Amino acid sequence: MAHRAPLLHFLAENNLQYFPDGVLLLDTATGNVVACGGASALLEQYPQAQVTVHDNALIMPGLIDTHIHFPQVDVIASYGEQLLEWLNNYTFPTEAGFADQHIAETTAEFFLQELLRNGTTTAAVYGSVHASAADAFFKASYRHNTRMIMGKSMMDRNTPDNLSESTEQSLRETRDLISYWHNNGRQLYAATLRFVVTSSAKQMDDIHNLMEDYPDLYMQTHLAENLSELELVKSMYPERLDYVDVFDHHGLLGPRSIFGHGIHLSERELQRLQDTQSRIAFCPTSNLFLGSGLYQLDKPGFDIHTGIATDVGAGTSFSMLQTLHEAYKVCQLNGTNLSPTRAFYMATLGNAKALSLDDKIGNFEAGKEADFIVCDLAATPLMQRRQAICKTLDEQLFALMILGDDRAIRHTYVNGSMSACSAA
Repeated sequence: MAHRAPLLHFLAENNLQYFPDGVLLLDTATGNVVACGGASALLEQYPQAQVTVHDNALIMPGLIDTHIHFPQVDVIASYGEQLLEWLNNYTFPTEAGFADQHIAETTAEFFLQELLRNGTTTAAVYGSVHASAADAFFKASYRHNTRMIMGKSMMDRNTPDNLSESTEQSLRETRDLISYWHNNGRQLYAATLRFVVTSSAKQMDDIHNLMEDYPDLYMQTHLAENLSELELVKSMYPERLDYVDVFDHHGLLGPRSIFGHGIHLSERELQRLQDTQSRIAFCPTSNLFLGSGLYQLDKPGFDIHTGIATDVGAGTSFSMLQTLHEAYKVCQLNGTNLSPTRAFYMATLGNAKALSLDDKIGNFEAGKEADFIVCDLAATPLMQRRQAICKTLDEQLFALMILGDDRAIRHTYVNGSMSACSAA
């Protein structure tokens, strides 16, 4: 099977391949990439290939989201709070409802369909505290054959009664979920520490032990999102040097640790994150919506691997295109620049690297899993008009990320097969 259209992917951050008349060749038996390249040469090499032609389109790898909450679908676009108030007034009451299995199952299905409609084929996903809801999510993802990283939130203190769990229960249920779902098909598990305010020292040590027991396990949490949060953490951990030192003390820094936000960090904290190869997930729509602050993507003197993420439900869109749009504005306000090629690198191979999945997804190298999207460059009259006068690939990509949304995703393919959740 072959798909023919203009084709773009990245071999490295500053190394893109663009074929104005490209072909992506797939092995339908495995769902993996066979090859990509110019149409004439590749089709001559594989004359037996059945070719699907996509007009006025652009083929790219599936988009990747490094931080998003599946139980927060129904708090998106809730008015008027900052982080701590948002959690207490909207997030926790909504997440309590995920004790209901029907709510968990129907929301998981809607959530995955919404991701796929927006061209997102892999995400690092937070669950509620309920093991049954995490199981419902994994079952839905398994049915869609999506490569997802997910975990139930672990919270053993400072939570409402209807979200409370003991440290022992949290660990037991997490271990059960890991043993069944981690590396089951395309499913992967993340020990999910909501944030240090809702986890005891014992729970953080438990997570460290889990990561030693399962070396390819992920850890995801929140870090330095909001100034009031920083003051609260400082008051709770006066013996620690700073916020990052809380995680460091419990052995939770490292290349498989993904920290959401990371806006308000000292040079000492940035250095520790860099030294340990820890990851940060930049969440521009959420940071703007909650008034948390402006994440500085380029930090002079530091090189911290940064992914980009929607952070739904404080984030305001499932669309990675709209997320790149807002990231561009945040960079502008910080006096830096986010080029369109860098933006699309971040949303594909860059995010795959942030999630240590670049051996499996993120570009079209032979043997990788064929998650890809077909973008409609003329999805709206305005997009069609703007694209008609674009003279370079950079101009085309920039117009796509500024004007595009779910309507610009014509088809989403998961492991070589077209998803029924495609927007068009």
